[in-house]
Amino acid sequence: MTSNTGGPLSGVRVIDLTTVLMGPFATQILGDYGADVIKVEPPGGDGVRGVGPRKNAGMAAIFMHANRSKRSVVLDLKQPAGIAVLMHLVADADVLIYNVRPQAMARLGLSYEAVRAVNSRIVYVGCVGYGQSGPYAAKPAYDDLIQGAAGIPALSVQAGSDVPRYAPSPLADRIVGLAAVNAVTSALFWRERSGEGQAVEVPMFETMAQFTLSDHMCGRSYEPAVGPSGYARILNPNRRPYATSDGYLCVLLYNDKQWQTFFRLIGKPEVFETDPRFSSIDKRTEHIHALYALLAEIMTTRTTAQWTALLEAADIPVMPMHDMDSLMEDPHLQAVGFLQQVEHPTEGRVCQIGIPSTWSKTQPRVSRPAPRAGEHGREVLAEAGFTDAEIDALLVSGVTAMPSTSKAQD
Repeated sequence: MTSNTGGPLSGVRVIDLTTVLMGPFATQILGDYGADVIKVEPPGGDGVRGVGPRKNAGMAAIFMHANRSKRSVVLDLKQPAGIAVLMHLVADADVLIYNVRPQAMARLGLSYEAVRAVNSRIVYVGCVGYGQSGPYAAKPAYDDLIQGAAGIPALSVQAGSDVPRYAPSPLADRIVGLAAVNAVTSALFWRERSGEGQAVEVPMFETMAQFTLSDHMCGRSYEPAVGPSGYARILNPNRRPYATSDGYLCVLLYNDKQWQTFFRLIGKPEVFETDPRFSSIDKRTEHIHALYALLAEIMTTRTTAQWTALLEAADIPVMPMHDMDSLMEDPHLQAVGFLQQVEHPTEGRVCQIGIPSTWSKTQPRVSRPAPRAGEHGREVLAEAGFTDAEIDALLVSGVTAMPSTSKAQD
């Protein structure tokens, strides 16, 4: 095993067969946490290398953000020799993670049983679309499909959208990616205690169903139901950034003290005491639509700056409504150094997203920039015991490829 940082997963080796976003986001975090992540790419590279803005072929921005702290090796797993090389890498690995359908892994000869025969301690993690014991097992899965199946577009209509809408972020990919990180680290912890590896299945649909149902089962949590599904405050059409006289502002009034303070600030302290809608959190929940509509009307009477100063002084929760450009200029993110200008060896100066968590002893760090397809092929294969002559033969046969001999997907 290779240690590439002093992070909490230093010494853990991950064979990363994931592509696009969900799996690569998970393995990027594992890499930032110190794991030696070996990204195994097909000839031509991960398809997302060519998606969106880029300076050079195969190094698109989205790819770069999801694939730092990794080493890349190209292997043609459609060739038996490519599978043989992969199994050689697996023999010395701690984790194998993939996000294709398990049937495809089995066809390649990479089922859990086949991998376990090479390395009985392997943590074998499949990021799949649907749990493999259900009727959707073989269906393809993408973020948009899973968002829809988990009810997010329908919830958007209940919350006031004119038509069903997906969240304007690949939430399913990101959330399930985080669930995969939890699965990997928990399985590694179990292995430390038991000495045993295992197969773990992380399904997108069930993970996102948990995500939405935990908030919105509500009255249907009981048998018989004590009310409808849907969390009223979250689905309130007025639960959105409030229009001020010159912009928008994010404000949340929740407990008794906050509502009482707010009405004192606007010169109407008696409202909280005399209006029964404000008497308790139960009553506020019952009348939440009317209360948020009232708040929306009041917020239009001052500017964004005036409200911000007034509410912050009173310790009422308030934040700006950023767009992506202003978010990058946020003074807090600047103060904590969350976005950093760094030099990439082939892409020049780039803006790098920081690591959100802070650790007192094993602080994660970005260990290396996002690689070109196959950039570390010779290094990784040599570590696995292949000679220069054997690596050259793999290059000639097309089993592997390196930047000087292959063109990354554009």
